[in-house]
Amino acid sequence: MVWFVGLCCIGQRTLTRHGWLDKGISMQRLTNRLSSSNLTRSSNSKTSKRRDRFKQKSARSSIKALSTTLSRHRSLNPMSKKYGKGKRIAGLTIVALLSIPAQSMVIKAHDNNAKDEQGAVHVYNDVMATGVMRVASVKSDSTFFATDGFQHGFGYDLTRAYAQNLDVDIELAEFASDAEALKAVAQGKADVALTTASTEAIVSAELATMSVSCGRDELMIENGLHPKTSLSFRSPNDSLALEASHFVCDNKQLKDTAKVANFYDQNLLKNDYNRQHFEKALDNRLPNYQSSFEKQAQNYDHDWELLVAMGYQESHLDANAVSPTGVQGLMMLTNATAKEMGVSNRVDPYQSIGGGAKYLEQMKAEFADVPNPDRLWFALASYNMGPNAVKRIQRQVEKQGKDGNSWANVFAYMSDNKASNSRYVQCMHYVTNIRSYLESLKTRTT
Repeated sequence: MVWFVGLCCIGQRTLTRHGWLDKGISMQRLTNRLSSSNLTRSSNSKTSKRRDRFKQKSARSSIKALSTTLSRHRSLNPMSKKYGKGKRIAGLTIVALLSIPAQSMVIKAHDNNAKDEQGAVHVYNDVMATGVMRVASVKSDSTFFATDGFQHGFGYDLTRAYAQNLDVDIELAEFASDAEALKAVAQGKADVALTTASTEAIVSAELATMSVSCGRDELMIENGLHPKTSLSFRSPNDSLALEASHFVCDNKQLKDTAKVANFYDQNLLKNDYNRQHFEKALDNRLPNYQSSFEKQAQNYDHDWELLVAMGYQESHLDANAVSPTGVQGLMMLTNATAKEMGVSNRVDPYQSIGGGAKYLEQMKAEFADVPNPDRLWFALASYNMGPNAVKRIQRQVEKQGKDGNSWANVFAYMSDNKASNSRYVQCMHYVTNIRSYLESLKTRTT
């Protein structure tokens, strides 16, 4: 204990000597400096990074005395965030001495009721120890869409990105209502809730919350998304909430969030003309081809409704469609692609669907190392502009130090460079539209 007390006593003098307190440097920058000078990672593996983060946060949570000492010397700027109409503010202040051994300070994993003296539930410790963040959510066009085990969506993608930032996986559980999802977090059955719940409902559940768009309602509204899509936590003092606020409200992340919102734009079929045209094609044309879609989907291990969504995007389900560039048929195959896929008659619906299904299968194989749901978006982009073009974008993304297997990163690259390449604009619309049509088909038939 002597060495710990000594650290507390000399902490103020040491920080003042280095000019950190006098310069008004924030607690987050102080944390970063201490982290870089004291922590040496033993491995770059996902498990090792998660273990290090776990130990770091355990140390941070266990040295409240030092934080109090520093706060008495000078009022440091706490990090705060407004939450919804209620304007709830969570002041979050952390000091980390990562050189302090953390083994004796770790709160027992799986003990969801473990609290420190300030009443903060250490959910973060559980998440980092298990490598899984449990998410309670309710299906909606702004949170997540799931059918046949295929999960995606605006809120889902942002929550998954946050989990990846922590080097953990997510385990999403669906609930029938926002109230039930919030209750699951309050009772320790989930770590975070992804909902569009009202501020009143969240306050009633005694949870802390933050907007996934960091309060940028206009970003949500212009893309047809619910402006109150939020993440809710058991305590604003727990590091899971703190890390989320840092991640979501980071300026760079906000730019990425805008692009994710653009991909999940819900306005396409909210437009009366577009919706009526889509519904008319499904009612009048789809019955003639549905058995062909189902059969060819089975032949190539696809979702038949995905092929329908592609067919509508390509030709509005018109088997006799012909474009000015010479592509023909329900799936609008080029002459070269048709020959390669063994299609002798491009205007024959069954052959055209089969050719499209076979080509899509090949595109999926080209990106076999990309996990779902991103693999589907990569395959559709390749169907539209060719696999080599998509792989070139992947390489450019990787040169920027980002994950080239992330659709969000590839989509963001196309968005940033669309002024210099019109094919990017076409591809972005192509994949986004098919996603919209597929979700509508699933909603319509379930």
